This record gives sequence, structure tokens and C-alpha cells, in this order.
Amino acid sequence: METPQSPVHGPAPLTVPPPRAAAPSPADPFLAGRTALVTGAASGIGLACAEALAAAGAHVYVVDKAADAAKSLAERIGGTAWVVDLSVPEAVDTLPDDADLVVNNAGLQHVAPVHEFPPDRFALIHRVMVEAPFRILRRTLPGMYERGWGRVVNISSVHGLRASPYKSAYVSAKHALEGLSKVVALEAAPHGVTSNCVNPGYVRTPLVENQIADQARTHGISEEEVVGRVMLERSAIKRLIEPREVAEAVLWLCGPHTGHITGTSLAMDGGWTAH
Repeated sequence: METPQSPVHGPAPLTVPPPRAAAPSPADPFLAGRTALVTGAASGIGLACAEALAAAGAHVYVVDKAADAAKSLAERIGGTAWVVDLSVPEAVDTLPDDADLVVNNAGLQHVAPVHEFPPDRFALIHRVMVEAPFRILRRTLPGMYERGWGRVVNISSVHGLRASPYKSAYVSAKHALEGLSKVVALEAAPHGVTSNCVNPGYVRTPLVENQIADQARTHGISEEEVVGRVMLERSAIKRLIEPREVAEAVLWLCGPHTGHITGTSLAMDGGWTAH
């Protein structure tokens, strides 16, 4: 999620305290023997997902263009680093095709009105956030079908369910990812493969934290007010989501009791879409 370009108004809402530290790694390695592919895995949500899946026993392909960070994480969790620029289709097609679980997480943002939006930036965002997931699934689904089991989790956004101004590329890409996920759910169901989206609101990632400082300077308010008044204006729960919380939702969708959950969009938006 990215910072909405909305005016500041009204008193700053109360901020809900963050959750306690993440629970210990699962005692039951229910993903032992499975292989997971996570894109954008070197930081933020992707990193938390890679850690959670590895803790549950999966061997994780850490896919990211940040070579040093990807290799460091892979070494720490016992995974394999794949340094790939997802905006290059030919590079995406070099990724391994034997994953049992795919977490399509990588994304980027650009904010501008439609009439000023750079077409090359629009195309880049769609290559990374729509075409790359399609290419990855096109390669990995046959293996899942053959093995009779698979999990696809697409990290969408509240912007896969709702729109905001100035984010035409991001919003349209997330909506496209939602559609791709549902098509995969319908096609893959007879093969024991599920496909779902997780739709977080604003997550405490380095990208978002940098934007908090930028918004504070732009609006002339404190960083706390930016979180409450700007980012979380439409959210009932007034705190940022922690990456580990998203990872736990992903892990749950990959678990042993969710085989009948497919084609869904799991909103983790603090009540934003309840309005």
C-alpha cells in the first residue's frame, strides 16, 4: 500500500498499539518437503513470508533483484536465492518451475494523475505485478497439478478491492492480479491447488516508513499525525499492519485445513472496506 494523496482534516485518531512480538516458529513443520517461491522476498512482506514458510519446513526460493539481501536471507533460512529482475520477461522465465507454493508479492508504486502518468512507468508496474505472476504460474502450475497439491497466494492490497486517486497503475494492476487469482482458482481446483489473495492495508515496511517522513514534511505535521490522519483515515484500526501479520495469513492459507478456501480475497485492512 502507498500513501494516499488526501487532504488532512479533523483531529488525529487514537493509535492502537502494535501487537506483541511474533510467536515462535511453528512446532509442527507442516510444510516439510514442500518448496515455496516468494517474489520480492528480500524485504518487507516478502521477507516475513519467506521466514514464516521456512520456519514451517518449506525450502524457500528467495526471489528478488536485490542480490546481497536475497543471498543473505537465503543463507539465514536455508533457502536458495534467485536474483531476478521481474520486469524482464525473459528473466522471469528462468525461475524454477518446481515450487509447490507460490507467493506473488513483488510490487512497486508511482503516484500521478492519469493525464500525467508516464506510460513507461505504467507498463513497468504491470509487468512486475501482473505479467510476472502470470509467467510464474504458467510455469509452476503443471508441476502442482502433477503432484496433486499446491498453494498460490497473491499479495494484493486493499487497492485490489477499492480505488484511490493518482494510482492508476497500482490499482489497475492489483485488480488484474485479483482476476488472475480467481481464474487460477477455478482452473486449479480439480488438481488440489488453491489460489487466493491477501489484501492488506498499510504495512510497516521501509517503503511506507519513508513515505511517512515525506508526508510529514509535505503537510507540515508530525509523523504520528500522518499515520492517523492520512494513511489510516479510512481504517477503523489506527495502526500500521506488521509484515509478520501478513505472513501469518499467508502461512494459514498454505496450511492443512484450508483446502476448501480458494478464489477468495482476505481483507486485512483494519475495516477500510467495511465502509
